[in-house]
This record gives sequence, C-alpha cells and structure tokens, in this order.
Amino acid sequence: MAKTTVEGGGGLPAAAKEAAELKRELQRAVKAVVEDDDYSLEATDRAMQCLCALKELKLKPLNSNPLDIRSLSLSLPIPPHEFVCPLSGQLMKDPVVLASGQTYDRPFIQKWLKDGNRMCPETKQVLSHSVLTPNHLVRKMISQWCQKHGIELPGPSHDEDLETITNADRDHLNSLLEILSSSNVPEKKKAAKEVRVLTKQMPSLRAVFGECNDAISKLLNPLLSGNVTTHPDLQEDLVTTVLNISIHDSNKKLVAENPIAIPFLVESLKSGTVETRSNSAAALFTLSALDSNKHIIAKAGALKPLIDLLNEGQPLAMKDAASAIFNLSIVHENKGRAVAEGAIKVIIKKIRDRVLIDELLAILALLSSHHKAIEEMGEELGAVSCLLSIINEETSDRNKENCIAILYTMCYNDRTKLREIWLDESVNGTISNLAKSGTSRAKRKANGILERLDRCVSLVHTT
Repeated sequence: MAKTTVEGGGGLPAAAKEAAELKRELQRAVKAVVEDDDYSLEATDRAMQCLCALKELKLKPLNSNPLDIRSLSLSLPIPPHEFVCPLSGQLMKDPVVLASGQTYDRPFIQKWLKDGNRMCPETKQVLSHSVLTPNHLVRKMISQWCQKHGIELPGPSHDEDLETITNADRDHLNSLLEILSSSNVPEKKKAAKEVRVLTKQMPSLRAVFGECNDAISKLLNPLLSGNVTTHPDLQEDLVTTVLNISIHDSNKKLVAENPIAIPFLVESLKSGTVETRSNSAAALFTLSALDSNKHIIAKAGALKPLIDLLNEGQPLAMKDAASAIFNLSIVHENKGRAVAEGAIKVIIKKIRDRVLIDELLAILALLSSHHKAIEEMGEELGAVSCLLSIINEETSDRNKENCIAILYTMCYNDRTKLREIWLDESVNGTISNLAKSGTSRAKRKANGILERLDRCVSLVHTT
C-alpha cells in the first residue's frame, strides 16, 4: 500500500510536499507572465492549472494518495483557453452561453447566479435574464480535443434544482407576455418565439405561469384579436409554449380550465403545420394526465380531430395523436365518443398496415369494453383474422395479450366470430399455442375461448 502521510526525507507530510512542488511550479509560471511583456497563453494556462491543482490538493481527503493529484493535474496537456471556464479555470464539461454571449461551465455559472449575482462575470454587463443556452459547438470542439489527447470528459450534468428564477427573469417573461397583447404583429411573433424558447430551455420558468393569475390568458391573448391560423408561425409557437408549460404538473389544471386554451388546441389539431398539429396532440396528451381534464378535453371535441390526425398517417403526429386518444379513452364515456367518431375503423386499418401496433392494440383493447366498439369490430371485415395473424407473428407478449383479450370479448358478445376462430384453430392452433406459452392473463383468455369452442362443438354434435 502506498504511504499517505510521509514521503521522502525531511519528514514532510506527502500532501505538504506536493503543495510545495505545486507552489514552486506556480511561481515559475507567474514569473513568466509578470516579467515577460510578450508572455504566452501557455504560461497563463499553466499558472491556472497549478492553482486548480492546489485547490484539488486542499480538498483531497487525507486518506487518499496525494500522487494522484500531481499525475492528474501536471501531466495533462494544456487545453486551449477557449475551452477553459473563466470562473473555474478548468476544462468545461457542459459549456453554456449566458445572456451576455459569454460561455461558462454550467455548474459554475449556475452557482454564480444562485449566489445573487446579476451581471456577467467577464463583461460586467447586467443580465436581462439568466437562461443558460447549451453551446453545442464548443462542447463538440472540447470533445474532439479530449479524444485527440486520450482524455475522458464526463457528460454534461443538468441539475434543474440549481436553476434559479430571478426577478429579472420574471420581469422579462412578463414584458414578453405584454407584447403578445399588443397590435404589432411582427413584435408579437418575435415575443411568442422567445417565450417558446425560454419555456423549453428553462424548465423552472414554467412554474411562473402558475404563480401569475393571468399569465396563461396573456399568452393566449393573440387569439382574441383575430384568426391566429392566418399566421402559422405564431400559431405553432403558441401551441408549443402551451405544451411546454403543460409539462409542469401544477399548470395542468390551470391550462385546461382556461376558457381559451383547450378550444385553441382543438382548433390547432385541424389546421397549421405538421409540427403545430403534432404539438397540439402532445399538449392534449400531457393535459389528459388529470382525470378531470379528460372530460374537459373530450367535451371540447378533441377526439374527432385526433382520430383524423391518426388516420392521415403523418409519422410525426400519429404517435402523439394515439397517445392522446388512449389517455382520453380511459374514461368510459369517452370510449363511446371515440367509437362514435370512427376510431375503430381507423385503428383496425392502421393495425392491418402494421402501423403503431403497440399503441393501437392498447387503444383497441381499452375500447373493447364498450359494447358499440364490439359491434363495430364485428362488422369490420378481417378484424378477427388480423388479430390472429398478429398473435402468430413474432410480436411482444403485451401485443399478444391485447389481441387475445379483444378476441375474448368479441367471442362472448358475437357468437358468429367463434366459427372464424375455430377454422383458424383447426389449421394453425393459434389459441392453443397461446394458452401454453402466453402471459398468465393471455393464458386465461385463450383457455376461455377454447372452452367456449369446445361447448359449441359439443352442442353441434348433440344436435
């Protein structure tokens, strides 16, 4: 085991000896900077590196090996000064851009802001807000430099708890919301775009909408002054902002109960860019996490445009639409609404095409508890053969379980379907195989169908 308290002659503790060496190195580096008018950046970087090593040594636990610090701090190549955080003097792991345009390592600038500082450490410029924007270019350059020199750089660490909402941030957001109430369309669009970006990049800012009684109404104010669909970019930004703030749990009830919000999202499902319609569906899915909101959203007429969006087949939007339909259909009365709006025909068509099978089978299984859904599935040609074929395919246990659950319900409500299942069973043994190898729930459903088939066969023979 390496010695940790004494090393070499003179009886100096190892840590003290290490510190002495670092100080001598620091003196040489500082002397080169102070005495040479044309000093190099390498000399300043070397001085900062020595200071960082001294700091590490000071913080290093007494029972650790002091040589580790020296080998870590003094043997590494000196990084370009653009890669070094001005606050820490260390290679940046998660470079972010401050409102002043300067780049810092995230944890150090977050601490600076959390300590109450309201100006840029470098430029001394008063900050209009404290949003930190990832500097992907610098991050990529640092990663390439580390790879070249065989250095492992830890991934960025985003600690939302460190994110500080200042009065300046609140004032900035309020000023943008006020602009949204103005009649100047270009300024309104610019403000809507910035609010969208802020609520995406600064998750803790979303909570401000719940703190101010009229913040959501101010955000949606442009809807009161005319048809927002005539400005697709404005519509898209407002929809996406509603999605962003709805992610915050405390805002879900506030957004859904705002008289403008849900009708706006429903209308946006019908028109606008693909991203607008997709984000509208995503927002409704997020809001429908609350049972009370499920009723509000469905009563506002959301299911029909969601089903239409699913039917159109835009890959970007289909999954969001399916997720929203599933959540809304958890409420029994909404199952009837979904069936009445044509959900069964669209879902079976998509399943036949092997589109979003996981999501759509889950919805179909959910809707199958409604008698109208079973009636429509019975009328839909090929529904039984489609479900049987999925069970025979290499699909997930969850999908097979949903298929057999739907078939079980169909058999118990429509005896005519038993003949189609019996014909398949006599050739492929689909149900019997699942009764042996399926999940416990799938086995129960499969055995229930087999028992019913046996009774029907026995009845035929006795008659």
